[in-house]
Amino acid sequence: MINYIWLFFIVSSVIIGFFTGRLKEVGDAAIEYADIAVRLSIALVGVMSLWLGFMKIAEESGLVFLFSKLIKPIIKRLFPDIPADSKAAVDITMNISANALGLNNAATPFGLQAMKELQKHNNNPDKSVASDSMCTFLAINTAGIQFIPASVMAVLAASGSSNPAEIIAPCIITTFIVLFIAIIIVKVLERVYPEPSKRLRAKEGDSDA
Repeated sequence: MINYIWLFFIVSSVIIGFFTGRLKEVGDAAIEYADIAVRLSIALVGVMSLWLGFMKIAEESGLVFLFSKLIKPIIKRLFPDIPADSKAAVDITMNISANALGLNNAATPFGLQAMKELQKHNNNPDKSVASDSMCTFLAINTAGIQFIPASVMAVLAASGSSNPAEIIAPCIITTFIVLFIAIIIVKVLERVYPEPSKRLRAKEGDSDA
């Protein structure tokens, strides 16, 4: 889908440039910013290597595991359908912890594994229908809470920012707000549109009564 979006931007720019008589400026801007993109990417290598090194130390030192233990009680309340001893709960906790600490590369395998484990607890007759827990996990990942926005800081530093760390506080505040809203929405929708397995159990309960 993203390829179609970029194609739309490129074609629109050329068409508008042609009809406004500024086609040469469009071409010059494309070449100029292609050069800027390459120089920015090279500058990012050093900064990202530094931050990834810090994050790797945090991972190896057990900081991620410690943080995951702190948020485990919250995970239990957000995912009541998942057994406490389920591997899904562990993978979810590790995924959120890694994301929050800026360890995106480490978070991805945990996230994929968490979805596989959540599918094992999916009680819907049609397994292609996501469970409430799967939707909640997706909403949390979409919110993308981060305490250390390493990628954004790296881009700011590579772009010549005098204080790239100033993004930390706004990033924490906005991601917490987005996370809070995402959880509220998904929990409200769980009640408004119960998953098929829960509707089926509710009907069976009514018929027994």
